Amino acid sequence: MPAIELSNVTKRFGTETALDDVSLTVEAGEVYGFLGPNGAGKSTTINLLLDFVRPTAGDIRVFGLDAQEESQEIRRRTGILPEGVELYDRLTGRQHVEFAIESKAADDDPDELLKWVGIDEAASRAVGGYSKGMAQRLALATALVDSPELLILDEPSTGLDPNGAREMRRIIRAERDRGATVFFSSHHLGQVDAVCDRVGILRDGRIVAEDTVDGLREATASKTQLRIRLDRLPPDPSAARTALEAIDGVSTVSGSGAEVSVTCEDRAKTTVLRTIEDQGVGIEDFETTESSLEELFAAYTTGPARAGSSGPAETTESTEKTEQTGGQS
Repeated sequence: MPAIELSNVTKRFGTETALDDVSLTVEAGEVYGFLGPNGAGKSTTINLLLDFVRPTAGDIRVFGLDAQEESQEIRRRTGILPEGVELYDRLTGRQHVEFAIESKAADDDPDELLKWVGIDEAASRAVGGYSKGMAQRLALATALVDSPELLILDEPSTGLDPNGAREMRRIIRAERDRGATVFFSSHHLGQVDAVCDRVGILRDGRIVAEDTVDGLREATASKTQLRIRLDRLPPDPSAARTALEAIDGVSTVSGSGAEVSVTCEDRAKTTVLRTIEDQGVGIEDFETTESSLEELFAAYTTGPARAGSSGPAETTESTEKTEQTGGQS
């Protein structure tokens, strides 16, 4: 049975649509990376899973349970690390964990949990003196109380230094290995690259891509980034842009002045260079690099979206191509 199921879920706040007909399934025991820029709808999705807000339309199930009718049972079996969690400055780290243990009627050892997240030496200190990273680790410790079946982590690396982020990934892997499902929300692809089994990319309230990290990486394998320096601006920048857009295999075109960047399939490289020269300008220099996974993520999540978009070429071309060779349109 899947741990999380969203079926055609829409959520509106007044005239604003936070989620638009979203469907996704997270299998039990997997780490699912839920990616998207700030404001994409990630936190709204989490609030819907926990019945903090109700959907405008659609069905939500966690552990096969109705998220509205059986929300208390869902929360009992779930550990939550919310974004921007607020702690009580005058209480110690141990007291926070003890409170979480009491709330769940669990029998965990608070000191063991604090040791697990790496702040056992600060257990007796008031939380008001904690750094942001320490506070984030403490919030994770409270989320781990009673070995939850589902961990929901909303921007879990907030405030963590590189060592702290690495420790967070270690803990996530360990929780997965014991059988927990991890729903990991972030706007940083690098934070989920090493731990996620699958990734869903959310943009403007819609799922625009979903695959394994390796699958997303394979999608970029045949893409090349051409960075080209021209000897002068084309006589007609708009015509040059249109010509590049029309090339089969070109995904995005960007740049300013005499610097142009084109993302394309390998087979289109020669055509791109020849097309530029056909516009009456010379090429002073160019370099090619393979498109990275980060560039793919950026392609899915930057620039104005269009209805029905299904890939990076569609979600970026409306802005990036208009910037080509001088930014004229």
